This record gives sequence, structure tokens and C-alpha cells, in this order.
Amino acid sequence: MSENPGAMAPRRNPLKALIPLLLVAGIGFAVWKFAINKPQPPSSVVAMTGRIEGDDAVIAPKVPGRILEIRFREGDVVHAGDVIATLDDIGAQARVEQAKAAVNEAEIRRRAAEQQIAILQEQLQQTDLQTGQATVDAEGRVRQAEADLAGAEAQLAQQESSLRIAAWDRDAYVKLAKSGAVPERQGKLAQSAAETQEAVVSAARKRVESARGSLSVAKANLTTPQIRTSQSSAVRKQIILQQTQIASAASDVVRARAQLAEVTDSLSNLTITAPFDGTVITRTAEPGEIVQAGTGILTLVDLNRVYLRGFIPQGESGKVRVGMKARVFLDSAVSKPLEAQLVRIDPQATFTPENTYFRDDRVKQVVGVKLLLKAGAGFAKPGMPADGEVLVEGDSWPSVEYRK
Repeated sequence: MSENPGAMAPRRNPLKALIPLLLVAGIGFAVWKFAINKPQPPSSVVAMTGRIEGDDAVIAPKVPGRILEIRFREGDVVHAGDVIATLDDIGAQARVEQAKAAVNEAEIRRRAAEQQIAILQEQLQQTDLQTGQATVDAEGRVRQAEADLAGAEAQLAQQESSLRIAAWDRDAYVKLAKSGAVPERQGKLAQSAAETQEAVVSAARKRVESARGSLSVAKANLTTPQIRTSQSSAVRKQIILQQTQIASAASDVVRARAQLAEVTDSLSNLTITAPFDGTVITRTAEPGEIVQAGTGILTLVDLNRVYLRGFIPQGESGKVRVGMKARVFLDSAVSKPLEAQLVRIDPQATFTPENTYFRDDRVKQVVGVKLLLKAGAGFAKPGMPADGEVLVEGDSWPSVEYRK
């Protein structure tokens, strides 16, 4: 069949052309309704968006060793003082025994030096007493010898005087006897008396010499106290030496005890305990591993003390101050705020978030704040996104209707 040039073309349905326009209009209205025309919070609050965070602590041993046991895993709740892990350090006990032996050795040396000082002090006391007694005795003997010498010399002088008289009588009577003036017998008697007196004088001289010898001996004995004094000085030097040894031994005792305390403490550090109540968020080691001091084993966070870390525009930073009332909204319950408090305001503004690449966003400065949650334990967990508000005017919170 041949085509009919006079036939009419089919007409297009106008409703089909309106459908894309209606879709675009609906999407635009939705964007305006839920984004552009989103209800704004009242002026009495400063709003922010952020993330729930908590102050965590990495639990690590103070000494190196091989892990024998780790008692908790991620999500477990631990309490302060709970044993988290134990390490095995074979050399620790040997070091403790070695330190104890060093303490005992130092104590023995200190006690031996103290005993030696006691002996030397007793010797010094006896030497001092003997020195004093020897001094008194020697001085007494000298005085006695001097007195004996004086007596012997006096007696010698007396006998010499008598000898001179006897010699005069002898000479006189011998002459008279020769001339016949006196009997010859009387001359003989005078001569005999003179000879006898000479013997007496000789004996007296010997007594003087003996007394002088005794005096010399007595004076020589005066050096005995000096000898004893030198002995006392030697004993005192030994005492000083022993005191030095005592001080050295005492220092060794202190040093050995400090070393013992250190190794004992290192032995106690083989047991790792929880410093506070918290929840295990990471476990980075397993039994059998050898870890160094400071190597993390677990990470704990106290879920009863979490906060919202958020940012407010710099222009609104002058409205807030630490201690103000705040509240936090979790995504799981946007109409049920959790009570909080503003506990920190960063000292300077920053550009955030750090991963912003658009120029218009990078030039907007914000101030970081922390809202410490007073409630919500177990619900608010680190890593959750959340919204926050700070009450900057009045004492009561506005309704949350604007958030719906």
C-alpha cells in the first residue's frame, strides 16, 4: 500500500511532558523544606554538631616480659584494681634474691665495723686510764727520787763536815802525840776516827749516786704516759677508720635496699591492674607475646564520663562560658536530650573540619568546645555523631519541637 500524504501525524500526550517538571518541583520543595527552610534554634541557645568522645587510657606494663594472661577483651567492663594481665619475667626473682644477698652482705659489714669500734673504744678507754695512772705514778716516783736525792746529799754534806773535823783532830793529836803532849793512844784514836769518818762519807756519796740514778730512772718513766698517749692516738685513728667503714657500709646498705625495692617493685609490676573503672575498647596484644615496657596491651575508656566534642562559629564564642548548662541529642533519640555541662572552650579558633577542601568553608573559623554528659551512660558511646546545645539565655530550656 502506498503512503497517504494527506494523513494526519499522531498527537503527543501533554501529561507526559509535565511529569519531569513535577518531579523537579517536588525535589526542590523537599530541599527547601528540609534543608533551606529547616527550623532554626531559638536565640537562647547556641547549637553545634560533633562527635561523642571519651578520655581513654592505654594500659601498658612498666617492665618488659612475656604475657602469660590477658583477662579481658573488647567490650568487657573492668573495675579499678582488677587484674588485667600478668607477665612472666624469669630473671626478676633472681634479681630479687641477688639484691637481698647484697643487703645482707652490707649489713654484715656494717655490724662488723660497729663491733670493731666497740672493741677499740674499750681499748681507748683502758689506754686513757692507764695513761693517767702512769702519769701520776711517774710524777710521784720522780718526786720521791728527788726527795731521796736531797736527803742523801744532805747526809753527805753532814758527813763531809764531820770528816773535816775528824781530819783536823787527827792531824792535831798526831802532832801532840809525837811531841809527848798527849798520850800516843789518843793520837791513834783520832786517826782511827778520821778513817772511820772517811768511810762514812764514801758510803754517803754512794747513796747520793744511787739516789741520782733512781731519779734518772723516775724521770725516764715520765715518757711512759707519752708512749701510752701515742697508743691512744693510734687507737683513735683506728676508730676513725672504722667509722669511715661504717659510713661506707651504711651507704652500701641504703643502696642495696633501694635496689631491692626497685627489683621487688619490678616484680610486682608483672601484674597489671586497671587504674579506673572503664570499658575495654581495644586489645592490642595476646598471651605469649613478649612486650617491652610501655607497650600498650589494652585501651580503656570510662563510658560514665563521655563528652560531646563540637564546634561553634567564632562569632558566637562570646556567648558561651565554662559551667553553662548544655544538652546533647543522639541520633537515636533526637527528641530526648541528655543533660550536660560546658566544661571546656578552646583558647583559640581553628579551621574545621580539617578535611574541608572548599575555599568558602576553609575560611570559616570555629571554636572547639566540650559538653560533658551528666546522663546517658551506656547510650552515648565514643564515635557517635551527636548534636549539642548550650543555654546562653534564661534558666529554662526551649521546647524541642523545632528539631522535628
